[in-house]
Amino acid sequence: MTGDLASGAPAMHRPDVETKPSFKTTEFFVFLAAVAAVVVTALMVSGDAGTADPFNAEQALRYITFLAIGYMISRGLAKAGARRRDAAHH
Repeated sequence: MTGDLASGAPAMHRPDVETKPSFKTTEFFVFLAAVAAVVVTALMVSGDAGTADPFNAEQALRYITFLAIGYMISRGLAKAGARRRDAAHH
């Protein structure tokens, strides 16, 4: 363990953090923007009088589910990559 050369005190060891908290990542903000875009699109797009809605709530929920799955996979990959990097340094 290395220390401060002037005082001889041991250096403070900060616990290793695997990844940033999820709400501080770019992926989180992109996920939120994409979900907002799907919701706004689902609300704004409607069928003409007498025709079916081309982008209904069911489709919107399906796309939001796909976005959530993609977000979870990206976070899992980020955490997996962080563990490998930490293991290489020890």
